[in-house]
Amino acid sequence: MKVAVLGAGAIGAYVGAALHRAGADVHLVARGPHLAAMRQHGVQVLSPRGDFTARAHATDDPADIGPVDFVFLGLKANSYAACGPLIEPLLHQDTAVIAAQNGIPWWYFHRHGGPHDGQRIESVDPDGAVSAVLAPERAIGCVVYAATELEGPGVVRHLEGTRFSIGEPDRSVSERCLAFSEAMQAGGLKCPVEPDLRGDIWVKLLGNISFNPISALARATMRQMCLHGGTRRVIEIMMAETLAVAEALGCKPGVSIERRLAGAERVGDHRTSTLQDLERGKPLELDVLLAAVVELAEITDVPVPTLRTVHAISDLLADRMRSAA
Repeated sequence: MKVAVLGAGAIGAYVGAALHRAGADVHLVARGPHLAAMRQHGVQVLSPRGDFTARAHATDDPADIGPVDFVFLGLKANSYAACGPLIEPLLHQDTAVIAAQNGIPWWYFHRHGGPHDGQRIESVDPDGAVSAVLAPERAIGCVVYAATELEGPGVVRHLEGTRFSIGEPDRSVSERCLAFSEAMQAGGLKCPVEPDLRGDIWVKLLGNISFNPISALARATMRQMCLHGGTRRVIEIMMAETLAVAEALGCKPGVSIERRLAGAERVGDHRTSTLQDLERGKPLELDVLLAAVVELAEITDVPVPTLRTVHAISDLLADRMRSAA
């Protein structure tokens, strides 16, 4: 199995290291000091489950790699539309693209069935720009439950979780999903093939849609948001509105708001990826988290006043970040 990790940051490098440890032919695409460190020392994984080093091939030029069986996409979703020159050299006729993204994916309504089948979500696929680069037919969904951070160039700190749920948009249990799942498990990760991954997408989104923007606006950790009474109530309302949108689309996530909050509180003083991006001056990945659900609420006529309010304020923050870049 030949795998390219496009965007080998904290999550991508962690997955690539695990697959390399399992014997897959892994190629990591990165840049800057992180790339230089991986070339010289490999990917160093520091984990409570045991430290290890994986010396996979690392490059900044996908043309050095050529076509692969799987592309594990570790880029931020707001980079997808512009990644054509990077991903094209990696594709052959049957290459699958596994997008490890938070929020609503561009392929969400691909082979969805029902009245919205094939509908494009403008917030995540503006004018079809993402679908033009990443054909929905290639997509395998992936919901990441692992938490990692780049402790330094080439050094990944694994904090908790090893689960990467994957699934086909058409809800089939495909051979390509089973093959990738087997390789991930051989590398020490959990990788269940879910017949309907959309349920997992909404479960993960319950946290991302609320904690991520609020953490950036308040500069707060998970524990701090959970323990502050007023903020906790806002998050509860955001989660309830999100569940209403999911149910209007025929999806009933199997988790309660209290259970989701309790899980977040156990994480402790973890900084969300959005807060980390804010602190590093990087673009904020909020369209797939907030804007997409507000758009889906409009499609389904579900009132989401709190989501709209938080989206408006956080969108201003994102605009200011773009202007300052």
